[in-house]
Amino acid sequence: MRRKLLFAERMLHGNGELPFNAVIPIKIKGTFPEENLHHALRKLQEKHLLLNAAVADDEDGMPWFVVAEGESAPIPVRITERSGAGDWKKESMQEWSGVFNTRKGPLMRVVWIKGAEVSEMILVLHHCLCDGGSAMAILAELLLLIDDGTVNIGKEDPILSMHDIIPAEILKSRKKIIKAKLIGGVATFALWLVPLKKRLIERKKDYMLHWKLEKELSDRLMLRCKSEKLTVNTVLCAAVLQAFQEVRKAAFHNKISCPVDIRRFAPQIKRDNIFAFGLMFVVSADQQLDFLGNARKMQEDIDRKTAKLDAYETIMMMEASHSSLANFTDFLKYGKSSNDCMFSNLGKIDIVHQYKTFELETIFSPSVIGPLGNTTTLVTSTYRGQMDFTFVASEGFIPYEEALEIQHKLMEIINKL
Repeated sequence: MRRKLLFAERMLHGNGELPFNAVIPIKIKGTFPEENLHHALRKLQEKHLLLNAAVADDEDGMPWFVVAEGESAPIPVRITERSGAGDWKKESMQEWSGVFNTRKGPLMRVVWIKGAEVSEMILVLHHCLCDGGSAMAILAELLLLIDDGTVNIGKEDPILSMHDIIPAEILKSRKKIIKAKLIGGVATFALWLVPLKKRLIERKKDYMLHWKLEKELSDRLMLRCKSEKLTVNTVLCAAVLQAFQEVRKAAFHNKISCPVDIRRFAPQIKRDNIFAFGLMFVVSADQQLDFLGNARKMQEDIDRKTAKLDAYETIMMMEASHSSLANFTDFLKYGKSSNDCMFSNLGKIDIVHQYKTFELETIFSPSVIGPLGNTTTLVTSTYRGQMDFTFVASEGFIPYEEALEIQHKLMEIINKL
């Protein structure tokens, strides 16, 4: 199997020498044999061809996912003894900087923090391989297989090209093709014109803050959002922006980027497809309004932007822009950051919690740190009725003490709703 990397996947892969890892930790109560895990991972590789892939360049220097004929290298597992409840944080931060050998593969590994009765397990995937939706699908299948190695998880029909994502009538539309090339050309020219000082901002020490809302508070927040006819995502966006504003003051940009699951707009991409492309919109606050007034106006803005999102057109435009990749990457790495953070809400995670031999106590919200500019990221998810937050950043962008203040301010805002 060979598949050329799409524009976004190339950007996330870079030259393969720098880490860009999605880290997904979970907590399990109960025990199972080590062989169950290895068997489950082999079964995952049988279903998902890309879990066997390495990245190889063709004669033109374009990278491809390549799965060799015959037996592939197994997904590696590192087992460490559990000494305390905070081990998963330390191991997660260690995994941020662990570089995958993308030229050899596979692009996934597992860390098992093994305890007598309680364990944490961390799935680590190169971000060029998959997004949050793919990662959750892999996690759900992995847990089923650990519990029962005979369960049938099917076989993925992998995405091999744009033709597997974009309907033929759109992909062949002369109007769409011209528009994509025009926008791609303009973007390439604009990036070429942008003057950049090739000096990286010193990232300094990376760190993580993690916390959960009590179930009662999670329920209260969701009910309040429903009563105000606002989505939880919008209210959280408003709360995040207010927290950044009150703490960062003059350094506040009033801008957060929000990834959107592309599967909502491109039904050809199935829930269990391994895929890394995401859509994005930017949200800002109206600082002249009170909290709920701002949230309502923000909801209108988000609804309008979401309605305009065109997954097919975006992919076609980006695929027409491969020649601008180096300039775009430089812009992200060296350009002055104008975002406060990236805010990603995975929403409710529908993964079974009770298995025959163990219980999935919690799924910690994933974390990711890459080499492309501002690392400040807030990810939230809801599992078993509790909202969970992971705040990742670097001292060079936001001092740790300010991040703590932002966390406290965010909780204060949520508690007042």
